[in-house]
Amino acid sequence: MTEHAHSFRALLVTRDEATKVQSCALTHLTDADLMDGDVTVQVEWSTVNYKDGLAVTGKSPVVRKFPLVPGIDFAGTVIASTNPAFSVGDSVLLNGWGVGEVHSGGFAGHARVKGDWLLKRPDGLDARSAMAIGTAGYTAMLAVMAIEAAGVTPGSGPVVVTGAAGGVGSTAISLLAKLGYTVAAVTGRPEEADYLKGLGASEIIDRAELAGPAKPLAKERWAGGIDSVGSTTLANVLSQTRYGGAVAACGLAGGMDLPTSVAPFILRGVSLLGIDSVNAPTARRTEAYRRLMTDLDHGKLAAMTREIDLADVPAAAVDILAGKVRGRTVVKVS
Repeated sequence: MTEHAHSFRALLVTRDEATKVQSCALTHLTDADLMDGDVTVQVEWSTVNYKDGLAVTGKSPVVRKFPLVPGIDFAGTVIASTNPAFSVGDSVLLNGWGVGEVHSGGFAGHARVKGDWLLKRPDGLDARSAMAIGTAGYTAMLAVMAIEAAGVTPGSGPVVVTGAAGGVGSTAISLLAKLGYTVAAVTGRPEEADYLKGLGASEIIDRAELAGPAKPLAKERWAGGIDSVGSTTLANVLSQTRYGGAVAACGLAGGMDLPTSVAPFILRGVSLLGIDSVNAPTARRTEAYRRLMTDLDHGKLAAMTREIDLADVPAAAVDILAGKVRGRTVVKVS
């Protein structure tokens, strides 16, 4: 198929090789600027995740190839394909696979990628809603599936969600509440209490309670947890998890370290479940989206989502790293 030759808007991350200083600016590209792949997509919507904030601001070396279009998610329509699994006109979405890190991603009008990285959008899920879910919501679903598989049921006891007002946390609370779990939401923003209770949280916990050094074992509080913070927060969650419980770890907003001991694992049989959304196999992704179509309250998803233009992404990236973004942010690309 002949690809569209006109230019399109894009956010482009570049780096001064002498100073190693990274910058990001809105520009125009053409299909000749795209990276290798067998499917070209007209990107309609993208989203801003915590990792996108790091990529756009350069606060962490997420982008590892320059110049590069950031954006780890996108949804849109196939406009050219040499991959037999995809045809022009197919509605598709993408999460992860190194896109927005080593391969140009969703913050541009067009994206050319490997078809193996794409999913066909489920019936009934439009491009904007797919990005309201985004990697954050898809990761939250993977985490819920993991603690279910580890035997944590609604009858097991409360489940704690850290980073509760963020994208992963907000979606996790909504999912767990709809599935019948009692949810304790941990946040450093007490003004978000009503928002979190509206999503289904039964209890609001100040993150300061989990900020100090963790005891090897503390009083048992939760049957399970979903943590997007890491560091001392995750260490405290583990030390307070009940016998036989399970905690899914899927983020590092508080740091990559984990200052804990083996005590929760060998004395209480607690399981620490690692959640990787970037390279998850297609079958697991497909199952996660199937579950999201039925187990996520899409009215609550809409209520937790705000919309910005592509030009607004750099400011949103700063805000998400500063903990000022609530819920989900979708980006109207084209």
